[in-house]
Amino acid sequence: MIGRVKNESGFALILTLVVTALMVAIVVEMIHQVYVDTSLSRGFRDGQQASILAESGVTGGCKLLQTTIYGRDYTTLNDLWATPLKLEDEIGTLVITIIDESAKIYVNEPVLSNGVDGPFLPALKRLGTRLKLPEDLWAAVADWVDDENPPTNRSGGAETPYYRTLKPAYSARNGKMATLTELTLVKGVTPEILGRLRPYLTIFPDQVNSPRININTASKEVLSSLDAGIDDSLAERIIEKRRLTPFKSTGELSQVPGMETIATGLVGRISVNSHLFRITSVSRVKESARTVEAVVRLSGEVLSWQEY
Repeated sequence: MIGRVKNESGFALILTLVVTALMVAIVVEMIHQVYVDTSLSRGFRDGQQASILAESGVTGGCKLLQTTIYGRDYTTLNDLWATPLKLEDEIGTLVITIIDESAKIYVNEPVLSNGVDGPFLPALKRLGTRLKLPEDLWAAVADWVDDENPPTNRSGGAETPYYRTLKPAYSARNGKMATLTELTLVKGVTPEILGRLRPYLTIFPDQVNSPRININTASKEVLSSLDAGIDDSLAERIIEKRRLTPFKSTGELSQVPGMETIATGLVGRISVNSHLFRITSVSRVKESARTVEAVVRLSGEVLSWQEY
C-alpha cells in the first residue's frame, strides 16, 4: 500500500512537472508570437512611412526644379538641382538625386518612320565604338523599334522571325520601347552592355517630338558622340568653357576653339536648356527603406514611376 502511494506521488510529481513545462512553453510561444506580430506591425508601419516619404521626395524634387529653372533659357550643372539633397529628422532620412535626362542620347528613334536613319543614329554608333560594342548592335535596335511593314532586315539586325526561335519566344516591339531595360530583349544586348550604355541613353525625348541634347549638362562621352570631329580633348574644352560660363544659346558653342564649323552641323540636335529629368528619392525609416524613381518633365508631367 505504501509503495503504491509512493508511486502515485511520483507520478503526480512528474505529471505536474510536465504540465508546468508545457505551460511555460505555451507562454514563451505566446510572448514570441506577440513580439513577432508587434515587429511585423511596426515594420509595416515603418515601410508605409518610408514609402510616403520617398513619394514626397519626388514631389519636392519637381518643386525644386520648377522654382529654380522654370522659364529660364538655359540649364546647367551649376544649378541647385544638380547637387543631391539630404534631409533628416526624427522620422527618418531622405536623399533626393536629380539627373538630367536631356543630357542623354535619345535611343527610341534610331530610324524614322520612312526608314531613313534618325538624327541620333550616328551618335549612337559613335558611342558604341567608344564603348567597344559590336557594330551590329544598332541595326538590331533599329529593327526592334521600327514599325515598318513589311519589316526591313538590316544587316546584323533581327526581326520577329529571329526572336520566335528563342526560348521563350517573343516578338519584336516594332514601336517605341517602354523602358530602357527592354534593350536586353534586343539581339546582342546583354545586361552587361546595358549597364555600360545606361548612363548615356534615354527613351524619352527632351521635348515632345523634338529630342535634343543639352550641351550644358551632357557628359564627355555624349559630347564626343555628337560629331566625328569631337575627340576627348575637344569635349573637355567644351566642358571647361561651360563650367566657367554656361552656354546661353547653341550658337555660343562655336566660340570653343575647334568647334567653329562643327557647331553649325549640330543645329537641331542640341540645346542649352532641359525639360526632362530623372528624380530618385531614397527614404529610410528605422529598418525600412524605399526608393521611388520617376522621370518627369519640367511642366510636372510624370512619364515613368517605379517604387522598390
